[in-house]
Amino acid sequence: MRTEQSMAVTLNEKYVSGFVSDTEVEKISHLTRAAYQVVRERSGAGNDFLGWIDLPVNYDKEEFARIEAAAAKIQKSCDVFVVIGIGGSYLGARAAIEFVKSPLYNNKKKDTPDVYFAGNSISASALSDILSICEGRDVCINVISKSGTTTEPAVTFRIFRELLEKKYGEEGARERIFVTTDRKRGKLKEFSTEKGYETFVVPDDIGGRYSVLTAVGLLPIAVAGIDIVAMMQGAADARVALNNDDVAGNPCLRYAALRNILYNKGKSIEILVAYEPAVQMFCEWWKQLYGESEGKDNKALYPSSVIFSTDLHSLGQYIQEGLRTMFETVISFKHASDSVIIPDDPHNIDGLNFLSGKDLSDVNRMAMTGTLFAHNDGGVPNLVIEVEDRSAASFGYLVYFFELACAVSGYMLGVNPFDQPGVEAYKKNMYALLGKPGFEEQKKALEARMQ
Repeated sequence: MRTEQSMAVTLNEKYVSGFVSDTEVEKISHLTRAAYQVVRERSGAGNDFLGWIDLPVNYDKEEFARIEAAAAKIQKSCDVFVVIGIGGSYLGARAAIEFVKSPLYNNKKKDTPDVYFAGNSISASALSDILSICEGRDVCINVISKSGTTTEPAVTFRIFRELLEKKYGEEGARERIFVTTDRKRGKLKEFSTEKGYETFVVPDDIGGRYSVLTAVGLLPIAVAGIDIVAMMQGAADARVALNNDDVAGNPCLRYAALRNILYNKGKSIEILVAYEPAVQMFCEWWKQLYGESEGKDNKALYPSSVIFSTDLHSLGQYIQEGLRTMFETVISFKHASDSVIIPDDPHNIDGLNFLSGKDLSDVNRMAMTGTLFAHNDGGVPNLVIEVEDRSAASFGYLVYFFELACAVSGYMLGVNPFDQPGVEAYKKNMYALLGKPGFEEQKKALEARMQ
């Protein structure tokens, strides 16, 4: 198998070569190219939601400037920035902050506000924790919702709006509330216009899980002091490098082809693996992207994730010797962000003096290599996606890589990668049980089932 390269991503196929041959990839290359053309020509199901394809170069420059200005204003006026949203309205931004900065961003010394994410659950305890953190500190909020009626963020917005209006007055609160919503319609848009809140746009042609490089993600990312210009440039570089139908040379298309081949060979689970805790929330973003895009019609890979070496001590046994229903996709960084040298211990009580003088990042890389060999020997195929570093540009590039691969892979699977009809089922049941007007009959039926 080959190693395919682009400007910022390398797809290393060494650890899948014993499970999939080049011939197999070539046999389905016509299907891969056809799916890619459906994406590029915008001719498939869900084609109204393909605005992300050209977004890295075709974004609203005026709004982008307003995002940068709003971020600077927020940085000067608050200690805590609370982002209120659920699913695609928060996962991408949180992934970016942890990927580029740190999972411990809020605990580190910095000249930017702490950033907390609320409205992504219905847990009273979780919200109470954030409210307590805000006590005695200056607060700004960003509520993100296309409709403004999604239960989790809408309830949370109510609570924080009341907090800000009590603390700063209605006029003061107005300067601390930023809204990302529909351009023209919806309850939240109407309310924001009435109140005079500064608003940003959730694009009509980009679904939530594809929206991290819109105002949905860019405002929180910019508030955290991340270079959003560089992030967009990284995505723009990916758009150029990956948008061609050369299955032999395009790592994005080969990834889409390989995961479909493995799925057809009986692999039902794809595990996204990283050896950096900073990538954990990126994994959560990736799981929504692929799970919500492909999980339809009783088919598709189940997206899971692990952080090694931590999870080698919990799930490693299963991956090594459990059911052979999975493959791994490993995110590996070519350049470490930090250096920590292991000191020599004259007592050598742990027997690890053979590591003295080594950089911890080198030890981490050998742990990855050893694991790749072990899992291969245990019958687990591995794809390795090598990324330059944890910079803003690399994040933007990687987002575009996975978005494009997801769209192509979804069409190869025969599903609409841009709808999510199944997520409405739980909402309707919840509304009925809570007594929402119009759901009376469903409420009776569900309560009868509860007996």
